Amino acid sequence: MMMKVEAFVREEKFEDVKDALNKVGVNGMTVSQVMGCGAQKGFTEVVRGTKVDMMMRSKIKFEVVVSSEEWAEKTIKAIQEAAFTGEVGDGKIFSYEVKNVIKIRTGEMGIDALQD
Repeated sequence: MMMKVEAFVREEKFEDVKDALNKVGVNGMTVSQVMGCGAQKGFTEVVRGTKVDMMMRSKIKFEVVVSSEEWAEKTIKAIQEAAFTGEVGDGKIFSYEVKNVIKIRTGEMGIDALQD
C-alpha cells in the first residue's frame, strides 16, 4: 500500500530533515514554505512602532509518497528525529493511504510510477 507522509516542521530544521530523508533512502520529496498556527498561537511583532499579533508562523512542509507502510514508518522516524527540539512548535506529521499514482511522462501507474 502506497503512503503519503506530510510533515510541517520549523524553518530552521529544513536542512536536518532533508538530510535525514536522504540518509534513509527517500528519493523524492516536495518541499514548500507555508504559514500556520497550532499550540504556539503565533507571536507579537512590532511593525512601524505598533505591536501586531501575528497568528501565523512560517513552517516548512515536506511531502513524500512512498511504496509501503514500512517505508512510511522509516520516513516518519527520520523526520521525527531530525525535527525534534522538545519545544512547542516542533510541528506535525500526517500519513495517508494513496490510492494511485500516475507518472505523466510514461503513463506508468502505482508503485511503478514512483520509480525513477
